[in-house]
Amino acid sequence: MLLGVNIDHIAVLREARRVGDPDPLDALGICKRAGADQITIHLREDRRHIQDADAQHIIDLSALPVNLECAIAPEMIDIACKLKPHRVTLVPEKREEVTTEGGLAVTGDQPKLAEAISRLQEHEIEVSLFIDPTSEALKASKTLGVEWIEFHTGKYANIYAMLYTNLAKTHHTIPELELPRNELKKMLEEELYELRVLSKEAKEIGLKVAAGHGLNMQNVSAIVEIEHIEELNIGQSIIARSIYTGLEQAIIDMKHKLIR
Repeated sequence: MLLGVNIDHIAVLREARRVGDPDPLDALGICKRAGADQITIHLREDRRHIQDADAQHIIDLSALPVNLECAIAPEMIDIACKLKPHRVTLVPEKREEVTTEGGLAVTGDQPKLAEAISRLQEHEIEVSLFIDPTSEALKASKTLGVEWIEFHTGKYANIYAMLYTNLAKTHHTIPELELPRNELKKMLEEELYELRVLSKEAKEIGLKVAAGHGLNMQNVSAIVEIEHIEELNIGQSIIARSIYTGLEQAIIDMKHKLIR
């Protein structure tokens, strides 16, 4: 299984002190040496971590393919068309969110989305849609003519954390998931079942399948077992682990978890 390493959180640390260190660019060689298959960055409209100069330098200098996540806003599509990364993953954005909270709205009439996809493909950029794992979103993505879909695994990760970690005992608890363990186990199995079924369906209709959001060393194994998912994009947990192990070892550790 392929691993895209999201290096946004290196920039988060830099921006927290508003200094020039650490520089996400320094991670490129480490990621390649550790066996990463792709660099993923999210250039947000609010520029809270990755900046325009970061995106330019990373795309220009990375020996690995770069997956640029961005919103469908015309300004962001203009930037993506100019930079020409290997792939653009279109994601939803809300200014008040801590991180991307759900999949992109792809069902119904979506002229702005269709226009964004068309423009990117005219510039020979692969397009992926970051979607919730639902049949409706999958079928809509196929209709929109993209090459990839990336399933948002946040719900799976949240259920797993409330079931198998101490999250419920912290101030980060998820109130709507403060449920009996048997109920959480059932929800977790249902989420994995949907991911398995929809990944198979996606492959059958000609879409490449990625997944990501909230995945870490503890919860990734069940996702790896889904044979039709061919790529995971993982960031925060790798960067967090690197505080203790170093970035190269953190990536190597995750790559080992992705061996089928």
